[in-house]
Amino acid sequence: MRLKNSIRNSIMSIIANVITILLGFITQRIFIQNLGIEYTGINSLFTNVISMLAITELGMGTAIISNLYKPISEGDEIRIKALMDFYKKCYRIIAIVFFSIGIISMFFLKNIVGEVSIKENIYFIFFLFLMDTVCSYLLTYKRSILYADQKNYIINIVHIGYLIIMNTIQIIILMVFHNYITYLIIRIIFRVTENVVLTIIANKMYPYIKGKKIEDIGKDTFNDIIKKIKGLFFHKVGGVLVLGTSNIIISAFLGVKMVGIYSNYYIIINAINQLLAQVYYSLTASVGDLLTEGNKEKAYHIYRDLNFLNFVFSSVCAIGFFNTVQPFIKVWLGNEEYLLSTIVLIPLSINFYIQNMRKATTAFKDAAGIFHVDRYIPIVESIINLIIAISLVNIIGIAGVFIGTIISSLVLFLYSYPKFVYKPLFNKSCKSYIKEHIEYFIITVIMGGIVFFITENIQFVNTYVQVAFNAIVSIIITALLIFCIYRKSEEFQYFVRMIKEFFKYIHTRKER
Repeated sequence: MRLKNSIRNSIMSIIANVITILLGFITQRIFIQNLGIEYTGINSLFTNVISMLAITELGMGTAIISNLYKPISEGDEIRIKALMDFYKKCYRIIAIVFFSIGIISMFFLKNIVGEVSIKENIYFIFFLFLMDTVCSYLLTYKRSILYADQKNYIINIVHIGYLIIMNTIQIIILMVFHNYITYLIIRIIFRVTENVVLTIIANKMYPYIKGKKIEDIGKDTFNDIIKKIKGLFFHKVGGVLVLGTSNIIISAFLGVKMVGIYSNYYIIINAINQLLAQVYYSLTASVGDLLTEGNKEKAYHIYRDLNFLNFVFSSVCAIGFFNTVQPFIKVWLGNEEYLLSTIVLIPLSINFYIQNMRKATTAFKDAAGIFHVDRYIPIVESIINLIIAISLVNIIGIAGVFIGTIISSLVLFLYSYPKFVYKPLFNKSCKSYIKEHIEYFIITVIMGGIVFFITENIQFVNTYVQVAFNAIVSIIITALLIFCIYRKSEEFQYFVRMIKEFFKYIHTRKER
């Protein structure tokens, strides 16, 4: 059942994210064509600022979900209902706090945005961004039981419908009325609609959560949640300051138009990140179920297998991104002035690889509820990031922002994860973790160099052909090299079994 749920969740996650990617590219192109690069910069910047303010969520969702695994597996409806009610009350408080902080932050918008020539009031635009998230907080809590019960595929089915209808209407608004405000209001309306639909589904699937007789979650559970939230708070702050400040630093030092140019690359990176993250997020509930068994050796072998899959996905995507993104943006947006230099692409691609290589370990970390012992590490990471990024952005421009993220991320990647996740969960040496990841990185660099040499020396006049060629070469060459190097490894055989299981599942579905 665990494997079946993981496969089903992964399939729907992939479908949902492919649709998200396609609609995102179409909408971004139409957005730039009808509103311009400055509006694109504002849209990306405010999205970034809102994500920073979202630290008020404190990791409540992750903490609650980690406590739902056990009562769901045991069918303890009373405890599930108690946790869901507690979750609802907490999110109402969070919505109020988030809104208040958002209103206060509006006084500092001018310092972040600088001079812009858009006709709409930037404060009203930011207010709409704020309301979008507030409405989400008030209605989103019931989807947590679907996540914890490995029913992510239901959420993704609803999300697909939401995306298609919302983006279609937004595109019409942009093309016919060229109205940014209406574009944002449409997003709020559909965000609310999506959460209402998921609430109705959760109520029908788990009718007992609507019951009025609700017990207290208990002192031990409350203390455990608070402990996890305290740890998650630092992780949230650190994550936001490391990954969420790029647009703000770029806007403050290089201008909002540069944010708009970078946002085109970010859309591509984020689309792939979301695709990979959904696959691993789909596995988190299964990992949580696995860890309740207490078999560390079994958990270790599963981790090694998943980490190898993580390496395959990360290397293929990072190499593909580096070698394909430039001609792709020419085709997509039709204008070379939206391109970053190749020198900037190097740290951007390395950072892309590092962030993705964290996902397998993060899946085990989140499933095990390890949030407290390493709570100060993200703060150290964020301080290093800000110091390096701000220092280098004045010297080497936008590349300095990404170099800061790379260096600071290594603190978490090569110190925190092996010490607080890898060693405690599997009783294995930290050296083996570091050695494995260094090996994966060196092999990725070598493979990337080979692919780059091929694509740079075989050029086509037709940009569409160049995009297709670079993408195909990136995938095939990387896959062949991985096959040659790892074909006899235990992890590679697991990868083969996963593919067989996938096609077996598809075949079974067709027969039904």
